[in-house]
Amino acid sequence: MVAAGQGLSTDEVQSIREALAAGRKPRVVFTSSAGQIAGQVGQVVELTDPAVSDEFVVVRFGRDELPFSPADVAVAPRGAGRKAAAVSVEAQPEPEPVVEPEFVLDTPRVPAQRREEPRVEQEQELAEAKPARRPVKAAKVVKPKGPAGLTVTLAYADGEWTVAAQQGAKALAKPYVVKPAEALRMVALVDVPGVQEAVEQILAAERAEAEQQAEKLRAELAEIEARLAELREAG
Repeated sequence: MVAAGQGLSTDEVQSIREALAAGRKPRVVFTSSAGQIAGQVGQVVELTDPAVSDEFVVVRFGRDELPFSPADVAVAPRGAGRKAAAVSVEAQPEPEPVVEPEFVLDTPRVPAQRREEPRVEQEQELAEAKPARRPVKAAKVVKPKGPAGLTVTLAYADGEWTVAAQQGAKALAKPYVVKPAEALRMVALVDVPGVQEAVEQILAAERAEAEQQAEKLRAELAEIEARLAELREAG
């Protein structure tokens, strides 16, 4: 049995990934967190996606290939597992690997069917010792995008009131002129303090200016009518 390490570091995981890419199967030793198989030697045959599960190190142990986390295995020292394999070949010619050769040398041979039973029990113990895999998070539901916002603008400039409408970046209605009374009704729908007062002030200023112009025009008209009356009397 080989002494167990402290688990794989990030650099060791990257080294194993490069070795697998080169066609090699690095040897690892099970740590104490692996349970009853601590100290045994296996071969890494695959590294799955660590984002899917923490147990992404697939190790071949005997005839089984089981997933483990990096904390369950460590890099095996040089020569680990080779001597045991050599003794197993000399003492037992069967192709089936022997877990502990020293104990097999003193044990009488038994039928193949009975030797399979400890393996089944070992698989059950490994399954019970390993923690349950974390559930995969459900995909986030993306809500459908709603329609673009609608903007209606009431503006006053150069003595005229205009209304325009735009949805997103698309202009639905270019600015067009509306009467002051219509502008005042639109503003009355907006319950914001100060807005209606500002519109009323603008309308009052326009009304005063219009009255001044009307008064001036009436004076000019009266002057013209008087002149016309003089001309009629002279004729």
